[in-house]
Amino acid sequence: MKKLQYKNEIIRSMNYLQKNKNVFFLGQSIKYSGNAIFNTLNKVAEKKKIELPVFEETQMGMSIGLALAGFIPVTCYPRFDFLLCAMNQLVNHLDKIRVMSDHDFRPRVIIRASIGPKKPLNGGVQHTQNYTQMFKNILTEINVVYLDHPKIIFKEYKRALTRKDSKSSLIIENGYFYNSK
Repeated sequence: MKKLQYKNEIIRSMNYLQKNKNVFFLGQSIKYSGNAIFNTLNKVAEKKKIELPVFEETQMGMSIGLALAGFIPVTCYPRFDFLLCAMNQLVNHLDKIRVMSDHDFRPRVIIRASIGPKKPLNGGVQHTQNYTQMFKNILTEINVVYLDHPKIIFKEYKRALTRKDSKSSLIIENGYFYNSK
């Protein structure tokens, strides 16, 4: 049996997601090179990609709006550290909207966040932190998953797209594993 590789499973997952007519990808370096996430989207159709400037909170707000309109945004944060800038939209809006609307609003957002690698080049503490446990503690209505092994990647992205409860998912990738697993 062929050994699974982390980055290849991410690419396979993105190709699977793009087949859904309601899925769009948005974030920084989605259409133009600039980070490792870009290379995992190279087979995704250009018409499915929305390139954004660096404005994390607005990006999350746009993602929520797209989801409320019936789309399934895959919103990409190349560094987990900068998802912190979107905490208001993430915690006070996306995570609470079901409860606040008595389950009338059920947006599904797939959030990709990548922990920056420390090797071969250490991006420093501002780009390499793992906040998985903090997000698991604070988010009550969003499924939080850390992708620590290639074997679970496709299953978790497929689950994020097909959940019967249509909950949003925060899927945390480890940038170091793109080239090491």
